Amino acid sequence: MSLVRRQPRLAWLLASLSLLVTPLAHAAEVDGSTLSAAWAIPFAGLLLSIALCPLLMPVVWHHHFGKITAGWSLAFLLPFAAVFGAGLAGQGLVHALVAEYLPFIVLLTALYTVAGGIHIRGNFHGSPGFNALLMVIGAVLASFMGTTGASMLMIRPLIRANDNRKHAAHVVVFFIFIVSNAGGSLTPLGDPPLFLGFLKGVDFFWTLGHVFPETLFLVGALLAIFWLVDTWFYRREGVERADPTPDDDRFAIEGRVNLLLLLVIVALVLMSGTWKPGIHIDVAGFQVGLEQLVRDVALLGVIVASLQLTHRRVHQDNQFNWAPMQEVAKLFAGIFLTITPVLAMLKAGSAGAFAPVVNLVTAPDGQPIPAMYFWASGLLSSFLDNAPTYLVFFNLAGGDPQVLMTTLAPVLAAISAGSVFMGANSYIGNAPNLMVKAIAEDRGVKMPSFFGYMAWSGAVLIPLFIAMTFIWMR
Repeated sequence: MSLVRRQPRLAWLLASLSLLVTPLAHAAEVDGSTLSAAWAIPFAGLLLSIALCPLLMPVVWHHHFGKITAGWSLAFLLPFAAVFGAGLAGQGLVHALVAEYLPFIVLLTALYTVAGGIHIRGNFHGSPGFNALLMVIGAVLASFMGTTGASMLMIRPLIRANDNRKHAAHVVVFFIFIVSNAGGSLTPLGDPPLFLGFLKGVDFFWTLGHVFPETLFLVGALLAIFWLVDTWFYRREGVERADPTPDDDRFAIEGRVNLLLLLVIVALVLMSGTWKPGIHIDVAGFQVGLEQLVRDVALLGVIVASLQLTHRRVHQDNQFNWAPMQEVAKLFAGIFLTITPVLAMLKAGSAGAFAPVVNLVTAPDGQPIPAMYFWASGLLSSFLDNAPTYLVFFNLAGGDPQVLMTTLAPVLAAISAGSVFMGANSYIGNAPNLMVKAIAEDRGVKMPSFFGYMAWSGAVLIPLFIAMTFIWMR
């Protein structure tokens, strides 16, 4: 059943909200210095709902998380329209939907669909060594096909390999750390923050040259810790390797046409960052570049092509369904909308409600502090969307890519590393985190709660980030 047919109320709500933008001209962007911290309440409420509702009222959350998300969205949008006018509220909605949410969700859906059409068949056995090998492959793939694409491709064989394990949640948690986040730090294709930096003028291979040591350290340390943890669980469970039989599946990759479609997605993303025809289309007062329109329409074509060309049996073997994508689409619709005033207050710098955050990253002599940029961009990326958070600190550090790539290279490296690496600190720090969690739970893996996951990230990741601070962020 399609996402649209299953969500008529959500479609109706979005259509109704879109009426706000009909009378728009070109309203000015809201000044973040005029906003009080109270405007962040809907965003904070949505985050708390994501964290607490699955624990306190799991049945209600499972059936109504879309309505709860819509409620918090309206709790921001309607008062904002009453105070600042429907025009400015409508512009904020258009910007959140057209400039950020739709390109984001279209790319995620394309990667999810194409990766879901690839089935890696084989008689896999989830030993610590094999699990670590799959994560190494996923980490390498993440910087070239995105953390979402690599996560969607590798999580299914990883779960299948460990389906006889009593304790498998930790395997998925480390997969999120390594493949869904740390592995995507080397190229703009790996993670949305780096792609935005590429669009702003950062060289394609700049992060590879400046963040590679940190990435190698983090991925290597995580793999070593995972191997120790998984070995302990593995021996404690007394798992026995099943002997291969003539009926066991041989290794094979099915749905290989989707490998070609993955290359098409990569090419489209590169095209949108390098081809600048200078043609823009007005969408309710917002200028959409022709390159973005061509990319998103072509990505929709990739989704259709994948669904049409992939044999039904491949989707059945992958247990492919739209539930994980549906959850991410709903939750991030609310996140992208309610985050608007939070980002505006951050952009206001020392004149905004979040001035203490801004002052933390600047020394008394006015020079930026790389370590503080690493932690500030990282901790905010743990709970805010890491792409706009990256842009906030990119602009806060001056916004000139040539200066940031040379004189302020340590600062740009700190922003890049913090935004990407610390997206692993919570389920909502990066979109693949939620998608992997949803797929794992759909396959019967009992995943940690929101705070349970943060207990893992706090115990494993934070000490590594502290070590990285003393080694590189000086």
